[in-house]
Amino acid sequence: MKELKHLNKYFKKYGSKLLVGIFITVIARVFQLIMPSYVKKSIEVVEGFIKEDLLKSEAKEMLMEYILIIVGAALLSGFFTFLMRQTIINISRYIEYDLKNEVFDHYQLLSLNFYKKNRTGDLMNRISEDVNQVRLYGGPAIMYGIQTLTLFVCLVPLMFIKAPTLAMYALLPLPILSILIYQISKVIHRRSTKVQEFLSTLSTFSQESFSGISVIKAYALEPKINLEMEALALEGKKKSMALAKVNAWFFPLMILLIGISNIFVIYVGGQQYINGEIESIGIIAEFILYVNMLTWPVAVVGWVTSIVQRAEASQKRINQFLQERPSIINTATEESEIGGKIEFKNVTFTYEDTNIVALNDISFTINKGETVAIIGKTGSGKSTILDLIARLYDIDSGQILIDDVPIKELNLNSLRKSIGAVPQDAFLFSDSIKNNIKFGKQDSTDEEIIAVAKKAVVHQNIMGFTHQYETVLGERGITLSGGQKQRVSIARALLKDPQIYLFDDCLSAIDTETEEKILNQLKNESKNKTTLIVSHRVSSAKNADRILVIEDGKLIQQGTHEELNSTDGYYKALYTNQLSEKEK
Repeated sequence: MKELKHLNKYFKKYGSKLLVGIFITVIARVFQLIMPSYVKKSIEVVEGFIKEDLLKSEAKEMLMEYILIIVGAALLSGFFTFLMRQTIINISRYIEYDLKNEVFDHYQLLSLNFYKKNRTGDLMNRISEDVNQVRLYGGPAIMYGIQTLTLFVCLVPLMFIKAPTLAMYALLPLPILSILIYQISKVIHRRSTKVQEFLSTLSTFSQESFSGISVIKAYALEPKINLEMEALALEGKKKSMALAKVNAWFFPLMILLIGISNIFVIYVGGQQYINGEIESIGIIAEFILYVNMLTWPVAVVGWVTSIVQRAEASQKRINQFLQERPSIINTATEESEIGGKIEFKNVTFTYEDTNIVALNDISFTINKGETVAIIGKTGSGKSTILDLIARLYDIDSGQILIDDVPIKELNLNSLRKSIGAVPQDAFLFSDSIKNNIKFGKQDSTDEEIIAVAKKAVVHQNIMGFTHQYETVLGERGITLSGGQKQRVSIARALLKDPQIYLFDDCLSAIDTETEEKILNQLKNESKNKTTLIVSHRVSSAKNADRILVIEDGKLIQQGTHEELNSTDGYYKALYTNQLSEKEK
């Protein structure tokens, strides 16, 4: 259970409520223990009446009194059991809430490399299914564990005080049960781990299938995907059935052993009564009730053990991610003032997951308020430059300076708040168009949203929808076309009004006429703002203050459009080629 030590901080947090729950549990069980002794007394009253030791009126009066006590004790036990569940089960929900938030907060801290190495389905399964398994440990397992412990501590000594020999025979099967539970629990732990790990695989496959449903349909791959899903489901069923078969041994074994205890009580108790070793047959009835009161707690021992084993396996999987350290560390505690000057000094960067050298000893300076375009072939390192400016990765060697300060010395939150980024693959959330634009500035007004939508030349498109700005988009913005998604993303960045704009080929799905309109708007908006525009099109770059040409991670050309177009090289060839294509 060492992995479950992670939850101790939550038990400490809700310690007072847990203590109240434990106290209520003890009270509920104490009232439950009152009933068997009064059942015994009731039988003794009947025996006394049969032997003519009691008058009929006295016997009736005593029986009514004992019945009322039994009913009252049962009601009070039920009431306190209700309070027990309301207290301890609620604590498990609080722990579930806190743990999910802790995992999600940690997910957000982790760097991009982590998300490249781990699948979305696995991440989702650990924050949902695994956390739910842990919740069962934090609630039902503790509640029933305390309940069982209270009954054993109170009931076993009471049985030995009343009839030692009978108690010994009644409890004889319990050590055997303990050994069986221990052996079965080890098997459950192994199989639970396999089931939880496989659920991640199944979640990942399902998530990827749903996300890529358009590709699946376009290639008519439904039969193939169905077969793969069927194979996965079959394997999952086998693993779950293997676990279920072991779990299925618990209750039959417990009921069998409790049944043996009842037989011992009836046989040994009957022998003792016949031999005059016990005075009343009521003690036998009392012990049968005691043994049956132990039935559920003993059965729960196995169930609780199973819960704990599954929770331990799940918490171990959660801890694996919680122990992951982000590679990007915020070293500055105080806020940093960001102006917008950017300088790369002999920067080299290699992607850890692919070992591809994206940038190789590259140097350049972008002054505050300057608009710079970055041109180059696919895979030349253009987008990497933008990622490094936002410090999504740390470089291998060299230095990146923002306002003449090393980027690692800046407050990470301040840096990213000062950046308005529009990625190449525009990501929109399954929310209204208005809220997607507001993502750039949560406290913005409707007027501000409409204004930036007009600047991004997407307002007319939005007004054409039935619900206009309240139109709810499908997952990843699937409701919109590629160009509309890019323009909504541009509006989002404009609304943020940052010091630095990073546009990563965000006009690739837009026609040249609309592109020209957007570029003119961006030129007005980006005055006194540092702007970087990554593009494959010369039309997007030619009006920039300066153009950087990147090839294989190296800076091969830089200058204005006129300077580069007057010199033979990559840029002039690209411009001539694109100009001829446009004329066709």
